[in-house]
Amino acid sequence: RRAIRAHQRGEKVLVVVSARGHTTDELIALAKEISERPPAREMDMLLSTGEQVSVALMAMAITALGVPAISFTGAQIGIVTDSFHTRARIRNISTERMVQALDEGKIVIVAGFQGIDENYNITTLGRGGSDTTAVALAAVLGADACEIYTDVDGVYTTDPRIVPEAQKIDRISYDEMLELASLGAGVMHSRSIEFAKKYGVPIHVRSSFSDAPGTWIVGEADARRLGASVTGAALVKDEARVTVQGVPDRPGAVHALFKRIADANIVVDMIVQNVATDGRTEVSFTVASGDLAETLIAAEAAAAAIGATGVTYDAEVAKVSAVGLGMRTHTGVATAMFEALAAAGINIQMITTSEIKISVLVERSKAVPALRAVHAAFGLDQPLPPLPADFKPHRAAMRPPIPVPNHDNGGLARVAAGMEDLVISGVELDEHQARVTLLDLPDRPGQAARIFRRIAEAGIFVDMIVQNAGAGGNTHLSFTVPRGEADRAEAVATAEVGPDRVRVERALAKLSVLGVGMRTHAGVATRMFGALAERGINIALINTSEVRINVVTDYERGPGALDALRQAFPLPPNATS
Repeated sequence: RRAIRAHQRGEKVLVVVSARGHTTDELIALAKEISERPPAREMDMLLSTGEQVSVALMAMAITALGVPAISFTGAQIGIVTDSFHTRARIRNISTERMVQALDEGKIVIVAGFQGIDENYNITTLGRGGSDTTAVALAAVLGADACEIYTDVDGVYTTDPRIVPEAQKIDRISYDEMLELASLGAGVMHSRSIEFAKKYGVPIHVRSSFSDAPGTWIVGEADARRLGASVTGAALVKDEARVTVQGVPDRPGAVHALFKRIADANIVVDMIVQNVATDGRTEVSFTVASGDLAETLIAAEAAAAAIGATGVTYDAEVAKVSAVGLGMRTHTGVATAMFEALAAAGINIQMITTSEIKISVLVERSKAVPALRAVHAAFGLDQPLPPLPADFKPHRAAMRPPIPVPNHDNGGLARVAAGMEDLVISGVELDEHQARVTLLDLPDRPGQAARIFRRIAEAGIFVDMIVQNAGAGGNTHLSFTVPRGEADRAEAVATAEVGPDRVRVERALAKLSVLGVGMRTHAGVATRMFGALAERGINIALINTSEVRINVVTDYERGPGALDALRQAFPLPPNATS
């Protein structure tokens, strides 16, 4: 009926629908009755029928209400994908049939989740496929917005099933939503948000059962709120931590490690590397719990190959994150988060940061109290100001993707000239930072909070924060500050832990690769590490997020490192470098 009302207002309406109820689960169960491992191509043939039923029934219902409607499958509409069955990516979409039907005054009903490859095989898009279809169609049609109707009324500051005080967010940026989606905010899948950011499509997430406004997912200019440092908090419970100990501190060692992981098609989340001591360093990373066994096989093989001393793991960890555009301009955000965790008696095992996200690894048994503490610390349990009545998001002009070409040594999956390709928007070099490292800190609650409280009180802005998993009851903590603040930061750190535990590097090079699709395209970090290894450039620090990967290397190697990354990641004309 919403579609009919919009049509009656004179708007051109296209509706993307999913399979009804539990249809997809029922079809999967049906296939499993015949074979435990049915061919992926035949599964796509089977699963696509669920949406085909839905579009036909929807078109019938609208027509019965007196409005002309026509249904299309993904193949009929011209959604062309690659040939990776059950997880295909969209390459291009033909608009001819859609535009013709819309110009004829019909409501167009399209089957989500599916397409067709160049050999006319039916394909399905995998998790989040219907949302991805909707945003992709909005992009190619130049729609003013894409409305997503779901069983919730918008995006919340955290999962309201865990924290009942969570508040609905009226608007959020693409980057913030990408970070939250990667952290398990189940309203939308990362792929659809990546599409929206790439093509500038405003998304309005709304309830299927109410006409009330939901949450707008928009560009930064439309999403900003004055005074807010954090927009949301999230929890990922099913994480496992793997640490490779005694990694030789030489060029190529980190690349060799993550090349093995990428070759096993394992998606890595947090990556943390601390400064080296005695010519060796430790590299920790997290993976989904279900990937732990396979990851350990790959990590142990890599450790043996590069001469590392061993591999440890922890299968009982969880990741808690705070996300917000305001972190770029507000000091003390990390301090507030660490103090909230310390007050709750929760120890931090790992830390990694980006411009708009701080993530910590904690014991899984403490995960829910940790999330609640972080959520309350930033006032996210308080009602948000209403969206202005005249709010209208900006629709950015559609721009073609600038895909990263495929290279044999990159481990980057399925990169071709298609709509869903990885798009690198920038390669940056920052030569204006210094690094402070605190060695052998007691691995107990409150250590990070105490140190960063003193740093914040001194008015020192902190960029990267890296803490690796502890060993023997101690841990190392590194952070970067503007070079001009190095002496003050050293003085503060020395006053807290003593001179013997503080190391300062007053000039370093920070390299960053920014883009859309950094997580959903495997092997981006591996390609970055490989490009530096080929130039003999050693990596001293690593941290990662959904939209950027940062590494630190020697100051004098900065220009060469930048050139290596430009070669590995070609840039569009308007990109940053």
